[in-house]
Amino acid sequence: MKNKITLFLIFVMGVLTYTSSYAQEKKVTGTVTELSNLPLPGVNVLIKGTQKGVSTDMDGKYSITVAPGETLSFSFLGFKTKEIKVGTANSYNISLEEEGSKLEEVVVVGYGTKKKKDLTGSIVSVSSEDIASRPVVNAVQAMQGKAAGVDISSNERPGTVGSIRIRGSRSISATNSPLYVVDGIPLNSGGIDFINPNDIEAIDILKDASATAIYGSRGANGVIIVTTKKGKNGKFTLNYDTAVSTETIHERAPNMNAGDYIELRRWARYYSNPTAFAKGDAPTIANDRTIFLDTADPTAWANIEKGWATGTWDGSKVATTDWTKFVTQTGITQQHTLSVSGGSDKVKAYGSFGYMENTGTLKGQSYNRYNGVANIDIKPKEWFSMGANLNTSYGIQEFGQSTVGRSAVATSGGIYTTARQNLPYAMPFDANGVRIQNPGGDSTIRNVYDEDKYSQDQRMTLRAFGSFYSQIDFGGFSEKLSGLKYRVNFGPDITSYRNGVFLNGLSSARSGTSFASLQKQQTISYTLDHLLFYNKTIGNHDFGMTLLQSQTEYSMEENAMSAQNVLNVANKWNALTPANVTLAGYSSNLTKTSLLSYMGRINYGYDDKYLFTASGRYDGASQLAPGNKWSFFPSASLAWRLDKESFLQDVSWINQLKLRAGYGITGNAAVDAYATQPPLDPILYATSSGLVNNSKLGNINLGWERTTQYNYGVDFSLINNRISGSLEYYTSGTEDLLFDRGIPTITGFYTTYQNVGSTKGNGVELTLNTVNFRTNDFEWSSSLSCSWQKSKIVSLQNGKFNDINNNRFIGQPQGVIYGFESNGIWKPEDAAEMAKFNAAAGSTVFTFGNARPVDQNGDYKIDANNDRVIIGSTEPKFITGLTNTFNYKNFEFSFFVFGRMGYIYNAGGENLSGKTSQRQIDYYTDNNTNAAYQKPIFSAGTGDLYNTILGYKNGSFLKIRNISLGYTIKDKMADLIGISRMRLFVQASNPGMIFSKLKWTDLDTQTTSSNRGFTLGLNVEF
Repeated sequence: MKNKITLFLIFVMGVLTYTSSYAQEKKVTGTVTELSNLPLPGVNVLIKGTQKGVSTDMDGKYSITVAPGETLSFSFLGFKTKEIKVGTANSYNISLEEEGSKLEEVVVVGYGTKKKKDLTGSIVSVSSEDIASRPVVNAVQAMQGKAAGVDISSNERPGTVGSIRIRGSRSISATNSPLYVVDGIPLNSGGIDFINPNDIEAIDILKDASATAIYGSRGANGVIIVTTKKGKNGKFTLNYDTAVSTETIHERAPNMNAGDYIELRRWARYYSNPTAFAKGDAPTIANDRTIFLDTADPTAWANIEKGWATGTWDGSKVATTDWTKFVTQTGITQQHTLSVSGGSDKVKAYGSFGYMENTGTLKGQSYNRYNGVANIDIKPKEWFSMGANLNTSYGIQEFGQSTVGRSAVATSGGIYTTARQNLPYAMPFDANGVRIQNPGGDSTIRNVYDEDKYSQDQRMTLRAFGSFYSQIDFGGFSEKLSGLKYRVNFGPDITSYRNGVFLNGLSSARSGTSFASLQKQQTISYTLDHLLFYNKTIGNHDFGMTLLQSQTEYSMEENAMSAQNVLNVANKWNALTPANVTLAGYSSNLTKTSLLSYMGRINYGYDDKYLFTASGRYDGASQLAPGNKWSFFPSASLAWRLDKESFLQDVSWINQLKLRAGYGITGNAAVDAYATQPPLDPILYATSSGLVNNSKLGNINLGWERTTQYNYGVDFSLINNRISGSLEYYTSGTEDLLFDRGIPTITGFYTTYQNVGSTKGNGVELTLNTVNFRTNDFEWSSSLSCSWQKSKIVSLQNGKFNDINNNRFIGQPQGVIYGFESNGIWKPEDAAEMAKFNAAAGSTVFTFGNARPVDQNGDYKIDANNDRVIIGSTEPKFITGLTNTFNYKNFEFSFFVFGRMGYIYNAGGENLSGKTSQRQIDYYTDNNTNAAYQKPIFSAGTGDLYNTILGYKNGSFLKIRNISLGYTIKDKMADLIGISRMRLFVQASNPGMIFSKLKWTDLDTQTTSSNRGFTLGLNVEF
């Protein structure tokens, strides 16, 4: 017993002594640096479990009093938190590692994934964070300005996406659109606008042929790979994302008021016939009765008479009708997504439901979309896994005024353009409230009031897309088979589409009778892939192999009918039966295509320094001619990681540095099915029916269009990953173009597809991510993507000869403007020179105030053969996007700038015919001879034959697309309200231009107007 008490006392004394020694505080010092040994000022040094702490000084040094046994926590924005337990030492130097090095990120390549540091091809990524940074209605919008070398146009019509060009246009007649791959399955039709952006994990864009050749026949125009969100290990989380946006139309080119327009029309009448009409500044009421059709529309004339109330003209007394207010509204968009995610080692799942309602800023335009997603991955055994991803979408698009069924002389530019052309002095109703069908008395000008009630173009799309897989890992059976895997992918894609169009006889697009049409289309396709993977590491050698056999089938059935003079307008397109209407047209069609492919790819890496990838794909496309259906598409690429070499090991500011070079050939078979043997067209006679030749001649020798591309790049990460990105240069050449060329009509045909011609292109691309300034609570970072690109036509159907009729020129890009060059306007001081032109023509070709084209050959004649020149290209040479983000504690502020430069925009000039309303401009009159635009000449068509030469403008612009302010609630505050995380944000969209040569046009949308608005959003994670 005595011994036990003695031992107990010794134990207690030891514990007290141990505790006493650790309870005695002491001063601890040290330096905190980045991995590159640069000091980090402002690092939080906190005693764990307490609020006691200090911050490092400008040299990264700290000093803190702490008791041995306590833990110090070192935290800094953008770096991983590090903890150390204080022992007997008095100094602790700490090196912090930056979070999320971009070159360590995993990206999706064709039929697999790789870390960015191991890539040998040109690939750029857009993350879910990038997509979430702007509450867009489709993923295409989220990519704009975020990926170097990718040009995306803007389209503000609800339910419609802009076009995408990756590294410019290559083909002339075939498509230049990229291939879309969703969850490993290439899409056989449509784009990715049916996918809810909140369900996307990442978008990886394959740009060069060494990366895209893995997709062979469909990779010529680049590949966009979309990976949707999947379940992850850990607890199940519930997320709710919502955003509400309001938008209004911002008009940059306001129309003239009634008084100003009346004066312009007077001048237009005078210049069209000076002997019959007075000058615009010397009006008479008698002339005005003729000019403004006083009896055709008494209401409009009564308004004009207000200006003559005192006997002397006063244009300010005439009321102005803003017709655009009858077709515009405040656009409201609301988005809601509820998702759940989680899983274990055996089962992972993700599900979501999304709803989006996008009401446009133009009446009659809207888009509603419902999304349902269910993804599950199961791994019951270590050697076996399988999964199913199902993405369904149901969309209803109200397109607005239809582009088909027109009979009135009205613009096809849409209802807003039609409204802007309505006369400002005319009224929608007379004094009795009766709708005036032709305001102003002109039969070619139609009333747009209530146009959304008289015109409907409704498009409904139901799409179900699936991606199913199962995979066997043979390494689970035997160690000798480690790295060998077999995978089967199956991707069904079903789309049901219905388009109903109805135009009431009162519509501005009709001339008194109604029109209805109905089109239905069903598309069914699938892709079945068999894949074999083998990966092995032996010492410093890494080997990888991928083998593929793929089969794709596509089938589309469609039928359509239309009718004129639908008597019961309530039926719209729903009762097109012989009892109700006489059908004006009907048709049905069936299209089937298939693609069979074989592919092999090898990867090799030595010592994580030298990387090599080679692939070959053999494709057969059914739409090409027998004997030309199959082609082989090879690629190869190399990469050298210089940062791993011994001569750079001591260069602390280089984190990663890699050189890349790649080569590849891709193909394009994107022509209509049966282009080699087009079908016969039916023809109806009075007593029977028959068949006639299709207008397009079949080509039994039609083969592949092939693009060869070389790519050179450098990937870098410097100064502890504070500067990272890539710089690339590429060249491409496309041969055997799928050219839709004209042929002599004596053959009985008009055109045919043929493999003729070639194009070339080259460009430079820069992606740059920087952390410009960083303290413990504040960080300013930037993300820049910019590209320079140039393309040209090398040869056409007749070799090195220009195709002037189709605006195609050897050595020039596609989309050039070919016409007469502007030399301003003929002025009185040019009388002697102008007389020479009129004398050479033998008639009065020009008068003062006319647009003045350049006489290129000096013969005093303006003719199309000798005086037209290439004005410029409509394809931008420079495309850029810049995002600046500022983080302060839980606040985040960012703005996104987007621009295109180095191209000519064809604004079309100003017609100035005095027939329709006119935007405010500086036009020529006898009293204003130094004007920017020509004199008005009244005409039912074009007053001045050369007015378009004044419309060629520099199209360069730089625009703020988005400004965002957000606040994130997390950690302890989030725990208090029972959530994991919550983010509130407010954003401004399209707030304004930074730079533009053309002030009256939004060069992003290439219209005089664009939408501006605000968004309020909320993201909650439970």
